[in-house]
Amino acid sequence: MKTYISTLLILLLLSSQFVLAQTDTGIDKKVFTFKIDTDIDPAMTRRVKLALEEAEKEAVDLIIIDMDTYGGAVNDADEIRTLILNSSIPIYVFINKDAASAGALISIATDSIYMAPGASIGAATVVNGTDGAAAPDKYQSYMRSMMRSTAEAQGRDPKIAEAMVDEKIEIKGISEAGSVITFSVSEAEKYGFCEGQYDSIEAILIAQNLGEASVITYEPASTEQIIAFFLNPAVSGFLILIIIGGLYFELQTPGVGFPILASVVAVLLYFIPYYLNGLAENWEILVFFIGVILLAVELFVIPGFGIFGVLGIIGILTGLVLGMIPNQNFNFDFVPAADLFGALLTVIIAAIISVGLVFWLTPKVNEWGAFKTITLASTQQRTEGYTSSSYADTLNGKTGVVHSRLRPSGRIEIDGDIYDAYSRGEFIDQGEKIIVISTEGTSLKVKKQEA
Repeated sequence: MKTYISTLLILLLLSSQFVLAQTDTGIDKKVFTFKIDTDIDPAMTRRVKLALEEAEKEAVDLIIIDMDTYGGAVNDADEIRTLILNSSIPIYVFINKDAASAGALISIATDSIYMAPGASIGAATVVNGTDGAAAPDKYQSYMRSMMRSTAEAQGRDPKIAEAMVDEKIEIKGISEAGSVITFSVSEAEKYGFCEGQYDSIEAILIAQNLGEASVITYEPASTEQIIAFFLNPAVSGFLILIIIGGLYFELQTPGVGFPILASVVAVLLYFIPYYLNGLAENWEILVFFIGVILLAVELFVIPGFGIFGVLGIIGILTGLVLGMIPNQNFNFDFVPAADLFGALLTVIIAAIISVGLVFWLTPKVNEWGAFKTITLASTQQRTEGYTSSSYADTLNGKTGVVHSRLRPSGRIEIDGDIYDAYSRGEFIDQGEKIIVISTEGTSLKVKKQEA
């Protein structure tokens, strides 16, 4: 009996050790990894947000960010660090090479920081997007407060975090006035901004007893790749060609439908990717559509081409440009000069090419078989038996009133009869008196009768 009990106890002990060994290696754990390896911008913010949502859905035990960035936009860095701080899942960061500026802020927001040999963290001074010079003090103050509060939230030295931003802060034995802090691996370990040096994420997992954990690597969905494709400046420029060309041909041949349909589709493909990435704001899209409305009013309601037409063109081009760049209500302090110049150049070149193509294609359109069925492209000659009605010369000099406003075409009433008429280009409102100055053609040419 004693032998049986001893054997049972040994088996229980061995099985418990086996279960403990499984737990120690993390065989039943799930780890989620994704990369921050480009500039911190709206597109990266969207990537991080989607990655964290995917990690929540997978119910993982740990998230590790593979970090290598020189920084980017302050507002996007703030949004990303807030997402990290609010995460219910522990988040580590592996600084594969650099975590500068906005990358330093994001790293400090994580629960644990690990660094590869030769990596660095720090240099978080805010610079403007024009010449790389330090931004005004109000932006430095904002960044200092974020670095300080983030370090405090994660149990790191807030004064050191501040000194990564402000060169005027001096910390005895660590930094001198006139230079911001940038830590190497050994320095970061010494002052609590790194938990260890490792060659890879796999080495970190082994050190954390998660060597056998299931690792899920985040890959953007195919829809995200499609969105990224339409964010390419060359593709955006092509869409602008379709937008402007479609609007022009629809205004020239109203009712055809195809040009305006192509333009609407191009507008959607242009703005939706920028909107989803946080670049195109609602008001910027509104500016574009207001421009379209003003241009339509100028062409269909008000004769000639004046202030409404100019404002319409400005609105359209402004909406297209601003939709491509992450400005904050016309504040371009943190917009890289190259991005701003690239957006302007893309829209302007696309607009010029579009106008050139319009003038080149317009004479050729009438030759296309598809358009011959919906437009009158040929000239109907008298020698071929065609005739047209004309008004008697006795109407010349007659006076009457505008029956339906002339803009510049419309209808007039003379002695109780209604005639088609057109002005010399001016707008003549309903009820105003006119005088016939020509009876040639199928419409009477009139002018406003002076009092």
